[in-house]
Amino acid sequence: MNGRHDAHAGLHSAEGARPGEHLGRAVNPVVKVVDLAWLEFEKPDLRRAEAFAHAFGFATASRTEAELQLRGTEPGSPCIRVRRAPRSRFLGPAFRAAERSDLKRLGDAVGSRVVALPESIGGMAVTLVDPSGLRVRVVCDTRELDALPAPPPLSLNFGERLTRINSTQRSPRAPARIQRLGHVVVQTTRYRQTLDWYLQYLGLIVSDFLFFPGQRDRGPVMSFIRCDQGSIPVDHHTLALTLGPSNRYVHSAFQVADLDTLAAGGEYLQDHGYRRSWGIGRHIQGSQIFDYWRDPDGFLVEHFSDGDMFDNTLEPGWAPMTASGLSQWGPPATRDFLGISPGPESLRELLSIFRAVGGNDNEFDLRRLFGLMKVART
Repeated sequence: MNGRHDAHAGLHSAEGARPGEHLGRAVNPVVKVVDLAWLEFEKPDLRRAEAFAHAFGFATASRTEAELQLRGTEPGSPCIRVRRAPRSRFLGPAFRAAERSDLKRLGDAVGSRVVALPESIGGMAVTLVDPSGLRVRVVCDTRELDALPAPPPLSLNFGERLTRINSTQRSPRAPARIQRLGHVVVQTTRYRQTLDWYLQYLGLIVSDFLFFPGQRDRGPVMSFIRCDQGSIPVDHHTLALTLGPSNRYVHSAFQVADLDTLAAGGEYLQDHGYRRSWGIGRHIQGSQIFDYWRDPDGFLVEHFSDGDMFDNTLEPGWAPMTASGLSQWGPPATRDFLGISPGPESLRELLSIFRAVGGNDNEFDLRRLFGLMKVART
């Protein structure tokens, strides 16, 4: 594997690629983005959105009648930008370029101009549209927010290795302070085309592929994708793509300090009437401790901690997609998390299934539908 070491130990993945399978990276990408910058949403009620955000652990970076910007404790740009609009929707992600010249090169490649961003955020951006129709910004030189005060790390005892003596551990039942944006997951009807687009234009690389049981010969249906910063370790995934009957937001994830912070923050959210979707547990792909919640507009958001960090030497792992394979430990994946609990969202997805399997402009055919149904049963 060209000197790269094996990534497929333990629970990372079932095995590596077979001859002829997807390499998980582009040979000569246009640019290599260095991270997610922020996510953009529209919502009708910014006060309600801000109230949940504070309970979830965000701080307000900026708020006007037209826009809400939410941040974590780490320095940098806001994690989320929410604009007031008649209905709720996810507009798309913004990725950070290493240099302003990358914006020009990317704009030339897709026929898009580099433009100045609003004064409230600063910097420059080029706007693209991926094959699913999702708007994607790549930004540079945005205004940097200073770090916020953060609690010191917990002092933990590990068996005979003692770091806390004559002192107690009392994690407050309080909002889990968000440190930073981790990743976003989106569903696409054109998975392979969309995957290759992100690898070619943004220089992302695949950490793990999942395939429907019994359908590996048809290729993967989900990929966990990270930025390529060479020898610098980065999150196991910054973006995850999954094949489905519609193009839609699935969830986004935000890092908190540790398990105690995550668990106590969940207690606080429950005390204030918010709805847990699934958790607490530890994932397999990415290894992070997770806890999923629904915001008042129905968007799925995740607290996570202790995720895997990879450099660019690891080749993609390959594993079958199963509901039971979503976690190493924790409660079974809920119907809400899987998107199959009764309600408007599952009804829209059901209607999308009928449209997708009856059309020929997407990759979600009848056999893929059977594969997805098998996943839900496992």
